[in-house]
Order: sequence, then structure tokens, then C-alpha cells
Amino acid sequence: MFLFATLAEATQYVNFHDLMGENSEIAFSVFGLPIRWYALAYLAGIFVGYWYLLKLIAQPGAPMARRHADDMIFYAMLGIIIGGRLGYVLFYNLGEYIKEPLGVFRLWDGGMSLHGGVIGVLVAIWYVTRKEKLNFLRFCDYIACVIPFGLFFGRMANFVNGELWGRTTDVPWAIIFPDSGTMDPRHPSQLYEAGLEGLLMMAILTFLFWRTDARYKPGFLFGMAAIIYGLSRFAVEFVREPDVQLGTLSWGLTMGQTLTIPMLVVGIWLVATAKGRRQRIEPVAGPDSVA
Repeated sequence: MFLFATLAEATQYVNFHDLMGENSEIAFSVFGLPIRWYALAYLAGIFVGYWYLLKLIAQPGAPMARRHADDMIFYAMLGIIIGGRLGYVLFYNLGEYIKEPLGVFRLWDGGMSLHGGVIGVLVAIWYVTRKEKLNFLRFCDYIACVIPFGLFFGRMANFVNGELWGRTTDVPWAIIFPDSGTMDPRHPSQLYEAGLEGLLMMAILTFLFWRTDARYKPGFLFGMAAIIYGLSRFAVEFVREPDVQLGTLSWGLTMGQTLTIPMLVVGIWLVATAKGRRQRIEPVAGPDSVA
């Protein structure tokens, strides 16, 4: 809000390069090797999320023990990277990668899909819960509560990188992103997403976990996360510039909106049916059962 207020008082629109500098995607260098903000955002999301997950599973009735969380952090990293990359290739730029297949492995060129990352993490959860004979939906509920950290850091990195900018606008807090190819002021849609997908989701899931019995209804928190993300992403896509290689699709939606619809449907179903799945919870970690 402070940033928006500052920009609103300006007599002219802020140029992103004046605000963040050129080559803003580089955080620092180590022995000449550039360390990018996006890599730091991934690491921050994973390790802060892991720290918070340990706080969650210390509560009565947790569906996993510390060793399961330790395993999950490794498989989640694989799921995010592999799923996110393959999702981008398949959903957003398949034609280019068919022409140049080796480009799939050039992660430093950018190109990750959040929807693909979600699928990758779900595959990782399925593997861990199947191997350890744990409850899949309850495991998903706890992982869902830590996801907002990664979303927040990721969207802030998008902004610092000067990428995934919004559509042109005349709102007072608009920013000029020179890399967009025009000097027209645009919505800082990355910050909208950081606030909605990150901070808002974090606040709601934190309240539901700590102040209600939601964590004892398998699938409820996971479903809420899917709904909050789905609604946030669908709404922000109206002010976010569509991917240049796709634009708005023939049915009037962007690819991001299209991929979000199944997420919303699944989320609504999980929340609506969660009460019927409530059962006595025997803890994997912690001393207490919860009815």
C-alpha cells in the first residue's frame, strides 16, 4: 500500500528502470556468477514454507511426522521445477519447443507455469503418501497452507525482474515497463498477484488452520487454497498482459484463466464435500487424537 500511495502522488508515471534499475533480475554475483532474484525466491519459498510446515505438524492430529516433511521438501522441489517447466512447455509455448527440443532444458531463459508446478507437487504428494501409507487429502491440506509463501516470493520476483507486466492503464499507480516494448503505463499486476495469491491466501488459510477445525476435514484447506488462487488469478488476468505467443484465446479467455477453471471446480467440490469426510484423526506426530 505504501508503494501504491507513493506512486499515486507522483506527477508522472514511474519508469521501472528508474525504480529498480537495469539488470534488476540480478541480486548479486559470487565470483562472477550472477545470482538471480527468481532463484532466491524459489529458495525462500521452499525453506520458509518448510519452517512453517514444521510448526503445523507440531499440532495435535498431524497427518505426517518430521521425517515425512523432510522427504517432501526434496520431492516438492523436483515437482515444482519439473512440473513448472513441462507445464510451460505444454501449455504456453509447445510449438517453439517442438522446433528446438533442447530449449526445454534451458531453465535460465525463463518459462515456468504455476499450474504445471501445482501438478508436479501433487504428483510428489501422491508418491510420498502412497509410499508411507498416509492420507493424501490431509497431506495436501497441510502443504496448501505453506504454498502462499512461495507464491508471494515468486510474484515479487516477477516484479523485480520486470516481467509478466499488466495491460496498459491510466491508474495513478501505473508503472512504465520499458521491456514491454512500449512506454505506455501498465498495471503492476505482479504486485496484485503477490497480494492476492500470497498475502490474502496466507491470511485466510492461517485463520482457518489455527482458529477453526478446518484441518480435521480432509480436503477443506486444499480446496480453499484452490478457490482463493483460482479466483485471484482469474480476476488479475483481466489486467495482466497475455503471453505474447498466445494472446487471448479464441473462446475469450487467456490461458491462465482457462487453466484456472478446473482448479476452481475441484476446489469448490473439495470444500463442499469436506464435512462428510471428517473422521477421528489419529496423529502421525504429536500425542493427541482429535475427534
